[in-house]
Amino acid sequence: MADNILSQRFDKSAMTEEEKRQTNKEIKKQIIVFALMIFLTIMSFLAVGADFIPRSFAIPFILLLAVIQFALQLIFFMHLKDKDHAWATAFMITGIFVTMPTIAALMLLIGVVKY
Repeated sequence: MADNILSQRFDKSAMTEEEKRQTNKEIKKQIIVFALMIFLTIMSFLAVGADFIPRSFAIPFILLLAVIQFALQLIFFMHLKDKDHAWATAFMITGIFVTMPTIAALMLLIGVVKY
């Protein structure tokens, strides 16, 4: 009976050295972005819990951090920075431009915000 081939080490990869470098570079970027998003989440919790930001500025500050996190999620973890994602990007941008006025109109209609 032959030795189990799957237990042997595979030294040669189908990837070239340049592809390996690019992959390692991409992994480092994703780890950095993940750490940045954890930091932004901690900042959001501290803004509410520690009261070092005035209450009138806390909600816009948290929303700003949420928008930054949303953009980082789309760009790095949904891979919209890669090529051939033009249609997905176009649909998302269109959805944002339709959703924001709809939410604002509903808030005004319900009376959450009175102007």
